[in-house]
Amino acid sequence: MSRVLRFGRKAALSGQAKSLVVFVHGYGADGADLLGLADVLGPHLPDTAFAAPDAAERLPGAPFGRQWFAIPRFDGSTQAQAAAGLKMATQDLSEFVDQRMAYEGVGPQAVALVGFSQGAMLSLHMAPRRAEPIAAVISISGQLLQPERLAAETTAKPPILVMHGDQDDVVPFPEMTATCNALVAAGFETYGHVMEGSGHTIAQDGLATALAFLTKTLPH
Repeated sequence: MSRVLRFGRKAALSGQAKSLVVFVHGYGADGADLLGLADVLGPHLPDTAFAAPDAAERLPGAPFGRQWFAIPRFDGSTQAQAAAGLKMATQDLSEFVDQRMAYEGVGPQAVALVGFSQGAMLSLHMAPRRAEPIAAVISISGQLLQPERLAAETTAKPPILVMHGDQDDVVPFPEMTATCNALVAAGFETYGHVMEGSGHTIAQDGLATALAFLTKTLPH
């Protein structure tokens, strides 16, 4: 059973949503960390509503921040605990998407996930395992987890944009190539964008590329 997630929302500027973007935050952050992007993207996507959930789990040993699942190299958890956490977070996020689709009155073909870092990892894991494909997934500074299981467990193949800074010292840049190769091998329509000179962040050229991808894939 999934857990109820707190979230922030920005309504469609047109007053009637035809599509939905869900921001999925990184490790140690929360939904508010990404929801501000709606102020940048919204004027270009006036028929799009935005939602940004908080991960269900607090960050261990920290007064602020949240995590979607444990990371062994950060918190000393086991690989089994991390895998169980990923499974639970996948259920959390998938159910959240269903709830927000019902509220906004849109179908899966009108939904995009925009994930950063751990949120990108979760987005890449969850979207292929839904019953129906969503409109798009944008992975920023993330990586594909459990790539060896992707082909066997895929039930939906949304188009995916993978973006990464070539100076990323948190999730190493070579993970972009590994992720794209695994997605292509599994039959996903895959696009890539290198944020040159950027570290573990969302660069301006990345944001512009994300907007172009959302404009292309979301209904108007």
